[in-house]
Amino acid sequence: MTGPATRLRILVVGDSYCPSAVIRDAFNRIAPPHEVSFLDVRDDPGWGPSSTSERRIREYMGTPAQVIEALRGHDVLVVQAAPVTDAVLDSDPTLRLVCCARGGPVNIDVAAATARGIAVTTTPGKNADAVAELTIAFLVMLARRLREVLRHVDAGGEFGHDNYEGAKWFGHDLAGHVLGIVGFGQIGSRVTSRAQAFGMRVLAHDPFVEPDAIRAGGAEPVDLPTLLQGADFVSLHARASSDNRGLIGTHEIAAMRPGAYLVNTSRDSLIDEPAVLAGLESGRLAGVALDVSSPSPASGRHPLLEHPNAIVTAHIGGATFETLLHGGEMAVEEIERFAAGEPLRNVADRSVLSLGTATGSPR
Repeated sequence: MTGPATRLRILVVGDSYCPSAVIRDAFNRIAPPHEVSFLDVRDDPGWGPSSTSERRIREYMGTPAQVIEALRGHDVLVVQAAPVTDAVLDSDPTLRLVCCARGGPVNIDVAAATARGIAVTTTPGKNADAVAELTIAFLVMLARRLREVLRHVDAGGEFGHDNYEGAKWFGHDLAGHVLGIVGFGQIGSRVTSRAQAFGMRVLAHDPFVEPDAIRAGGAEPVDLPTLLQGADFVSLHARASSDNRGLIGTHEIAAMRPGAYLVNTSRDSLIDEPAVLAGLESGRLAGVALDVSSPSPASGRHPLLEHPNAIVTAHIGGATFETLLHGGEMAVEEIERFAAGEPLRNVADRSVLSLGTATGSPR
């Protein structure tokens, strides 16, 4: 049994990727009873980390000073990419909760927050639908050679003159083919259900998910060699770690079916790009689609784009308005649990819970 909810002062900090206006509706439904204010930090290319805490964070937008200026007197801080360092945490003695509206709080010094008894929550899976849909789009584009066709049309090639002109670009149906999914988390499981709707059989490899859970999700659990040998399409959805860097390299590409396709909407570190390029040039790979890749060169074209059936996008996997709003809604749900004295769900460092400070009661 919990007591009445605590009234909280909440600061929601947006940025150029996730402006506060995009997620405002999610927080308007809790104001009142809570007091919610909004701030958008500005990118400052001239600012660089100097303290130990600042050097612990990455993938941030704005500066700690911009957050500090508006934070004092708030109980809850909500950020997407704004930096949260020890200086930010120390600037507000009333701060009790930090909600990071992204899957990994890399822009937050979580250790510093834990040391101060401040819980940091995240929003895992907020982009799962968006990334799963993009993955399916990539599968269709690769199978139907859409990049080649679009380049033909954009270059002024003829179209609409002959019912049989498509003979130049014969491709494949997805139905009846095998999809291999590496990483069966929230995104991988959603890709599975969508692929099944296209009539695909799905193999899945994830050493951190029980085989029965994979079967319940509609896929067949297999080891990585079996997946590579049996799949017509291989799609990567594993979380990046030091253990899986270059997970798909020369050896793995050689083990894949001749003419297979590779999709990566996860992290660029999972593949060895030179090996992928060599696989395309040799014909071992029929096509690749990457939403994450090495940076584009300062001049010239990325080498992968020289291959006609290579698709490279600018990391748009989670770039939907619905994804941002869902992140805000997930943060609101944590704030409501916090205010009611209920257990938080997605805590970055659960050891903070043993300190007894991660509740809606005053510090």
